[in-house]
Amino acid sequence: MVTHYKNDGHLACGTHGENLASSAELNRVKCRNCRNTEAYKQARRDTRNAARRATRKTRTSPPRTDWRAAWQQHLTDLPGTHRLPRGFAGQSYV
Repeated sequence: MVTHYKNDGHLACGTHGENLASSAELNRVKCRNCRNTEAYKQARRDTRNAARRATRKTRTSPPRTDWRAAWQQHLTDLPGTHRLPRGFAGQSYV
């Protein structure tokens, strides 16, 4: 059975009938004419964009770290007498 897209009490494809299956849920719509209407496409875009916005809000950006301090810490943690690169004054050997 074909399921139509129902928007504001009307079917998007313009089909009339009292026994037609209809749904406002976009994933359940099977009617090709309904899927090609601008109302269905706009609702699909709005749903997709809302989902993207929601994931963007929940996503946290990684904390910005000072790469130089992280590199110095990495070299400090190395075993043995590893020399720091030039330009890092005050600590000739670790």
